[in-house]
Amino acid sequence: MHDLARTLRRLPPSCGPVRLIAVDGHAGSGKTTFTGRLAAALGGAPVLHLDDIATHDELFEWTSRLVGQVIEPLLRGEDASYAPYDWTSRRFGPPRTLPAAPVVLLEGVGAGRRAVRPFLARLLWMELADEKAWARGRSRDGAEQSEFWAEWVGAERRHFAADPSLPFADLLVRQCGEGYEVLPGPASAVGSDQNLTHGDGPSAVC
Repeated sequence: MHDLARTLRRLPPSCGPVRLIAVDGHAGSGKTTFTGRLAAALGGAPVLHLDDIATHDELFEWTSRLVGQVIEPLLRGEDASYAPYDWTSRRFGPPRTLPAAPVVLLEGVGAGRRAVRPFLARLLWMELADEKAWARGRSRDGAEQSEFWAEWVGAERRHFAADPSLPFADLLVRQCGEGYEVLPGPASAVGSDQNLTHGDGPSAVC
């Protein structure tokens, strides 16, 4: 994980002074956990979860909100301010600040969408098949969320059919027993030195 963090820090800025890194993948694929560990390895890099941008009525129709509230301020070198959506009360909450830090992580399904890719320094894809990821997500959320998951699966299928992220991923991330394996993605032209195994400790292996 720390090797990956060092690699990302060395990238040229992609969104104003910010290296904007997207972590995409199917719902339930482990994006949030991985992103949290990567943020820690980056010394506490800011993270924007797309669950805070999406809503019940706009599961994927949030591009203009993301661009206006987050990407445009970062392009100007300014801290972003966005109102996170509360999935329980079904309304937006008090504004939060997203600092224009050297590295900012954008995590969620659709983080590598077409409209966002021009502003990304790297696009990472969590490598877990859709049905396995969705089964894990359903198990995590319990029976009370079964109706939401039925709607979500259809919406996610439609989104990735129209605007796939995987073909444009620079790196693929696979969860292993003691860490993560990071491999070149479909869009990557990097050499074999990027075929690395990253764990949470110096001796972690898959």
